[in-house]
Amino acid sequence: MSPQLVPFRKMEGVGNDFVLIEADAVQGRDLSELAQRLCHRPFGIGADGLLVVERGTRTPVRMRMFNPDGTEDFCGNGLRCAARFAYEHGYTSSTEFAIETLGGQSVPVQIHLREGSVDAITTVLPPPRFHPRDIPALADGEVIEDFPITVAGHSLRIACVNTGTTHTVIFDATLPDDALFQAVSPRLETHPMFPERTSVLWAVVASRDEVRVRIWERGVGETLGCGSGAAAVGVLAHRAGWTEPEVSVVSPGGSLKVKSTESGIVLTGQANTLFEGVFYL
Repeated sequence: MSPQLVPFRKMEGVGNDFVLIEADAVQGRDLSELAQRLCHRPFGIGADGLLVVERGTRTPVRMRMFNPDGTEDFCGNGLRCAARFAYEHGYTSSTEFAIETLGGQSVPVQIHLREGSVDAITTVLPPPRFHPRDIPALADGEVIEDFPITVAGHSLRIACVNTGTTHTVIFDATLPDDALFQAVSPRLETHPMFPERTSVLWAVVASRDEVRVRIWERGVGETLGCGSGAAAVGVLAHRAGWTEPEVSVVSPGGSLKVKSTESGIVLTGQANTLFEGVFYL
């Protein structure tokens, strides 16, 4: 039996890298298994996630995202990559459209052009959800803010929010060193408090306009960037009164603009193509 050839595009947004394929190329395939195979760095293409893009029925574009462990998830940086791909490949000729994603959510997108080329992309993520049942997290009360918890022998204060997916943020005066980051982050991701696990972001408020972060992403491990995570950090920092409504969230992979509004979280950043190829299945 000859191998199936699957065209792919490797893309990144603030260092969060993805393998993007079109749904037609993998019809009938188990996408969870495919994500594990394609995202594997030694034996696959290597990525923080698999994006599967197709034409939508309610919107011009539909995107599904799978973590390297095969779990399906919502992805802020992946949305910008899918938006750029769709615009450049004729899914739509408009610079303003919507992308259908996990759970049927419709995310508005705006493409910003410079001299006819894509320069940056703005997405409007859904309004943040703070109640423990919506995160989800097993905790009492209406919100989880400055919540005490002990993980791997370390006493922490955490804040939690769902910005399309589950995020837990640890605000501190400095970012963690490798020993602390590696000891706590995976244990907090899988803590019994979070029935669907959680991404973990360590954050330092540098000024009223900037927050610096280090990221442990659910189902992935350490990543250079996380769009929905940046949104979570920006929303929580503003809610605490530490920053302005619009803030730059700076991760090792780059910077994203996050703006809290009543209609949702406005997230602006770049999305870039690294290379294209064909994968043999």
